Amino acid sequence: MYSTLNRAQAVFGFFTTVAIFVAGFAALSVVLFPTDGVTSKVQLKDVKVIKGRPHYYSAKKEEYAQMRFDLDADLSPLFNWNTKQLFVYVYASYSSSDKESSLLPNTQSIIWDTIIEAPESPYSFSNLRERLFPTKSSSSSSPRKTKAKKKKSSTSSSSSSSSKKTNSKTPAAAAAAPGVLKLRDQKSKYQVSDITGRLAERANVTLSVGWNVQPWVGALWWAPGSGTVPHTAGVVGESKAFGFPALKGSKPKEAAAGSTSNPV
Repeated sequence: MYSTLNRAQAVFGFFTTVAIFVAGFAALSVVLFPTDGVTSKVQLKDVKVIKGRPHYYSAKKEEYAQMRFDLDADLSPLFNWNTKQLFVYVYASYSSSDKESSLLPNTQSIIWDTIIEAPESPYSFSNLRERLFPTKSSSSSSPRKTKAKKKKSSTSSSSSSSSKKTNSKTPAAAAAAPGVLKLRDQKSKYQVSDITGRLAERANVTLSVGWNVQPWVGALWWAPGSGTVPHTAGVVGESKAFGFPALKGSKPKEAAAGSTSNPV
């Protein structure tokens, strides 16, 4: 009854119960961190529709939409001690049919995304191990190596700052405040396509911002308005409605209809 195996099982069961309660507390503690300060704004800069093949061996061509946009977002309230990383994306929402009287739900296509990792805590295992048990390589590093390391870090920081000035398309994931994004004239990562193969002159298209909060322990949190539970608070940015332009070299539908109805 009091053998070594029984005692080991009792200790293991006790620690398992404690771990479950601690994990549950960690998962529920995120409600103590308000996310009302989350803001996002997206604005379309340019859009064009081109024709291309879905595969190199395909003879049929389809229409693809390519976009550029501006994004301003402050997602820093989404980061807390239980946040592992943040998945941010911009998606286009448009009608699933080229008919104006269609009752089909809108199609949503992601055109850009990025992953922002949470900054490492000073109380993490690696930082505590380095602080309490410093390695010989870090403690006895030569001044030459330290100087070279400082020079390399200063060079990388200056190059990153200059690249931000000249080209602001790079995500600001490495900024001082995590989750602050400021993109200008950002090119979409993915092209928009449709099952019908036609996108030109499709109206009522909007761009929206979404995110997923991936915690260390607990459920995945979504952006408000996604229709998924649980979701965070905050303002989801949405652009003004626009339409996909006609293909280059082709006449718009209205002009073509007018020329057909009024022949010269």
